[in-house]
Amino acid sequence: MACGTTAAPSQHWQCISGCGCCCRLDPARRPEALEALDPEQRRQYLEMVGADGWCIHFDTGGQRCRIYADRPDFCRVSSLIQLFGQRGEDGDALAIACCTQQIRSERGGRGKVMRRFLRAIRRSR
Repeated sequence: MACGTTAAPSQHWQCISGCGCCCRLDPARRPEALEALDPEQRRQYLEMVGADGWCIHFDTGGQRCRIYADRPDFCRVSSLIQLFGQRGEDGDALAIACCTQQIRSERGGRGKVMRRFLRAIRRSR
Protein backbone atom coordinates (compact mmCIF):
# COMPACT_ATOMS: atom_id res chain seq x y z
CA MET A 1 0.00 0.00 0.00
CA ALA A 2 1.23 3.50 -0.78
CA CYS A 3 0.46 4.94 2.67
CA GLY A 4 3.17 4.67 5.30
CA THR A 5 2.15 3.41 8.74
CA THR A 6 3.95 5.56 11.26
CA ALA A 7 1.93 7.43 13.86
CA ALA A 8 2.86 8.63 17.30
CA PRO A 9 1.47 6.43 20.10
CA SER A 10 -0.57 9.39 21.36
CA GLN A 11 -2.39 9.72 18.04
CA HIS A 12 -5.76 8.15 17.37
CA TRP A 13 -7.40 8.37 13.94
CA GLN A 14 -10.51 10.52 13.72
CA CYS A 15 -12.48 11.79 10.75
CA ILE A 16 -13.06 15.54 10.61
CA SER A 17 -16.05 17.28 9.10
CA GLY A 18 -15.57 19.52 6.11
CA CYS A 19 -12.63 17.53 4.74
CA GLY A 20 -13.85 15.02 2.16
CA CYS A 21 -10.39 14.34 0.77
CA CYS A 22 -11.09 10.61 0.82
CA CYS A 23 -14.02 11.26 -1.52
CA ARG A 24 -11.58 11.85 -4.38
CA LEU A 25 -12.03 8.38 -5.88
CA ASP A 26 -10.07 8.82 -9.10
CA PRO A 27 -8.75 5.27 -9.70
CA ALA A 28 -5.48 6.59 -11.12
CA ARG A 29 -4.81 8.27 -7.77
CA ARG A 30 -6.10 5.42 -5.55
CA PRO A 31 -4.89 2.14 -7.10
CA GLU A 32 -4.14 0.57 -3.71
CA ALA A 33 -7.73 1.13 -2.59
CA LEU A 34 -9.09 -0.57 -5.70
CA GLU A 35 -6.75 -3.54 -5.29
CA ALA A 36 -8.05 -4.16 -1.74
CA LEU A 37 -11.69 -4.43 -2.88
CA ASP A 38 -13.49 -7.56 -3.98
CA PRO A 39 -14.99 -7.55 -7.52
CA GLU A 40 -18.45 -6.36 -6.39
CA GLN A 41 -17.01 -3.57 -4.24
CA ARG A 42 -14.69 -2.57 -7.09
CA ARG A 43 -17.68 -2.34 -9.47
CA GLN A 44 -19.59 -0.17 -6.99
CA TYR A 45 -16.53 2.01 -6.35
CA LEU A 46 -16.02 2.64 -10.06
CA GLU A 47 -19.72 3.49 -10.51
CA MET A 48 -19.33 6.17 -7.83
CA VAL A 49 -16.47 7.96 -9.61
CA GLY A 50 -17.67 11.13 -11.31
CA ALA A 51 -16.14 12.65 -14.44
CA ASP A 52 -14.02 14.94 -12.24
CA GLY A 53 -12.68 12.03 -10.15
CA TRP A 54 -14.75 12.92 -7.08
CA CYS A 55 -17.44 10.65 -5.68
CA ILE A 56 -20.81 11.42 -7.25
CA HIS A 57 -22.28 11.55 -3.73
CA PHE A 58 -19.85 14.20 -2.47
CA ASP A 59 -21.18 17.73 -2.20
CA THR A 60 -18.10 19.73 -3.16
CA GLY A 61 -19.70 23.02 -2.14
CA GLY A 62 -20.64 21.85 1.35
CA GLN A 63 -17.66 19.49 1.64
CA ARG A 64 -19.83 16.62 2.83
CA CYS A 65 -21.14 13.22 1.78
CA ARG A 66 -24.79 13.18 0.75
CA ILE A 67 -25.12 9.47 1.64
CA TYR A 68 -22.93 9.40 4.76
CA ALA A 69 -25.30 7.28 6.87
CA ASP A 70 -25.78 4.80 4.00
CA ARG A 71 -22.31 4.89 2.45
CA PRO A 72 -20.71 1.60 1.35
CA ASP A 73 -18.44 -0.31 3.71
CA PHE A 74 -15.34 0.63 1.74
CA CYS A 75 -16.12 4.30 2.49
CA ARG A 76 -15.90 3.56 6.22
CA VAL A 77 -12.31 3.87 7.34
CA SER A 78 -12.63 1.08 9.92
CA SER A 79 -13.80 -1.35 7.22
CA LEU A 80 -11.21 -0.23 4.69
CA ILE A 81 -8.39 -0.56 7.21
CA GLN A 82 -9.52 -4.13 7.95
CA LEU A 83 -9.30 -4.93 4.23
CA PHE A 84 -5.59 -4.22 4.57
CA GLY A 85 -5.40 -6.56 7.58
CA GLN A 86 -4.85 -3.85 10.17
CA ARG A 87 -6.52 -3.36 13.56
CA GLY A 88 -6.01 -1.39 16.77
CA GLU A 89 -2.98 0.88 16.88
CA ASP A 90 -1.73 -0.47 13.54
CA GLY A 91 -5.10 0.43 12.01
CA ASP A 92 -4.91 3.92 13.51
CA ALA A 93 -1.39 4.37 12.14
CA LEU A 94 -2.47 3.26 8.66
CA ALA A 95 -5.59 5.45 8.69
CA ILE A 96 -3.60 8.47 9.87
CA ALA A 97 -0.93 7.92 7.23
CA CYS A 98 -3.51 7.51 4.45
CA CYS A 99 -5.55 10.53 5.52
CA THR A 100 -2.42 12.65 5.86
CA GLN A 101 -1.32 11.64 2.37
CA GLN A 102 -4.78 12.25 0.90
CA ILE A 103 -5.20 15.64 2.61
CA ARG A 104 -1.71 16.71 1.51
CA SER A 105 -2.53 15.67 -2.06
CA GLU A 106 -5.91 17.43 -2.20
CA ARG A 107 -5.54 20.45 0.10
CA GLY A 108 -1.83 20.87 0.74
CA GLY A 109 0.34 19.98 3.68
CA ARG A 110 0.04 23.31 5.46
CA GLY A 111 -3.61 24.16 4.88
CA LYS A 112 -6.50 24.50 7.31
CA VAL A 113 -7.79 20.98 6.71
CA MET A 114 -4.41 19.44 7.55
CA ARG A 115 -4.07 21.54 10.69
CA ARG A 116 -7.57 20.57 11.85
CA PHE A 117 -6.87 16.88 11.17
CA LEU A 118 -3.58 16.93 13.09
CA ARG A 119 -5.29 18.63 16.06
CA ALA A 120 -8.13 16.10 15.99
CA ILE A 121 -5.90 13.02 16.01
CA ARG A 122 -3.79 14.40 18.87
CA ARG A 123 -6.65 15.14 21.23
CA SER A 124 -9.02 12.32 20.39
CA ARG A 125 -7.77 9.86 23.02
